[in-house]
Amino acid sequence: MRVASLVTAGLGLTCLLAGSVPASAAPAAPAHQRLVWGPCSPQQQELNEAGAQCAKVTVPLDYSDPGGPTIRIAVSRIKADPKHGKRRGILLSNPGGPGGTGLAGTLYLRPALKDVADRYDLIGFDPRFLGESTPIACDPAAPPPTPGPTTTRRKDFEQSVRSARDTAHRCREHGDNARLLQHATSRNVARDMDAIRAALGERRLSYYGVSYGADLGAVYTQMFPRRADRIVIDSSTDPTATQYELFQRAGKPLEEALDAWAGWTARHDGTYRLGRTPAQVRSNVQKLLDGAEQRPVTVSGIRLDAPLLRLVLRQLIQHEEYDPALAGTVRDLTDAAAGRPVEPGPELAAMLELLASPELADSMLGGALFMCGDNGWPAGGWPKNPETYWKNMERSRATQPVFGPIVNSMMAPCAFWTSTSREPATVIGNDVPVLMLQARRDNNVPYEGALALHHRLTGSRLVTADIRSHGVYGRGLDGLTPVPCADRSVNDYLRDGTLPGADLTCPRTGEDR
Repeated sequence: MRVASLVTAGLGLTCLLAGSVPASAAPAAPAHQRLVWGPCSPQQQELNEAGAQCAKVTVPLDYSDPGGPTIRIAVSRIKADPKHGKRRGILLSNPGGPGGTGLAGTLYLRPALKDVADRYDLIGFDPRFLGESTPIACDPAAPPPTPGPTTTRRKDFEQSVRSARDTAHRCREHGDNARLLQHATSRNVARDMDAIRAALGERRLSYYGVSYGADLGAVYTQMFPRRADRIVIDSSTDPTATQYELFQRAGKPLEEALDAWAGWTARHDGTYRLGRTPAQVRSNVQKLLDGAEQRPVTVSGIRLDAPLLRLVLRQLIQHEEYDPALAGTVRDLTDAAAGRPVEPGPELAAMLELLASPELADSMLGGALFMCGDNGWPAGGWPKNPETYWKNMERSRATQPVFGPIVNSMMAPCAFWTSTSREPATVIGNDVPVLMLQARRDNNVPYEGALALHHRLTGSRLVTADIRSHGVYGRGLDGLTPVPCADRSVNDYLRDGTLPGADLTCPRTGEDR
């Protein structure tokens, strides 16, 4: 289980709002430039071991001022193997976020592609201001105050407001960030992708993107329709919703997923002792959260208040295969809350390690750069008044008692962000051929959002996986149950350019029926 990606997925809900910039307004990519390829940085040991090379592509900071300041985008390349088929071109990829780095993403994509990988130069890249692409940093945070033994949910909320305000201030005041941050936009990342294409001397590019990367792929098709070759987008969102609306919309499918998990856990009461009926299991989860809103749970020296517990629950509810891990985690947390000694299971131990590490803060910072500054998420999408979040959180408890308080909360510092793009967002509506994948019970980016995007991408075909999952393609590589017909659809399309004749639904299990 990739725990880092699980935690950041809680912030990785994406949307690309309708705006007023037509595709013809997209500035052209810079002229062809000579790239200097060589070993990747020492931090990219796996890429080097895989025989990849790395380079930097120079792009404008501001595409409306192509002769002005520039930044450098880190790219990696695993070259096609002409012995195993005719080279098709380049295949870029983006692993999501927003805020995720993608330089090494090709390593995870390559096994899923199988023989198709030999037909493309596989290109990974870190989006601007992330990883090795002219990274943005913020002033260091002051040490958090020592928490008391008790709290209230209002105190927890007020602490989240202080933290969000502090993060926005630290990022705005650091170095040259006030000038740079306004250029952290999805449209500029799409332009950078096209600059990579041009720098590699290619007429067109193929692409695979998941989650935020899926929406980024849709933006590319809109801005550069004639340069899009074979585009695959996995787990996308409603292009007309605000970012905050997408957070809120996740509440209902999250509660439905918890109902399904409670049913599974009740059938395994002999193992987890959380209740013999789904209602008893849910009641025990609620008791855990209610208690943590007064006295946080401490495990392995880490203090978990109710907001953090909800975040842990959210990450482990995303996939059906995680049901045993979630049940074991709730059992451990329940024991810890009762004062019993606990040796956390591997999933909870990994989550605790991440929650205490700088990696989490860095991941959330990367997400904030694009969630808060991109006009794909305009100021109107994130309420400016903190009390709006509080009212929404409290109101949601009636129908979404476990996840309502988190999906309505101030998960990012956007209420206090001041460095925003002046460019309107992208109107999605084109007939570029696109292969879309979506899990029917995705509780991170709900299925209805993909249907909305599918409707606007009139040349697309939608492959639906009848599972609870965030991400469909290549699931077997993460130890999850694969969806063979979805994997086959992607590889057939990238190999032969053949889209399914119509939308299709893959079986729920890993076996074709």
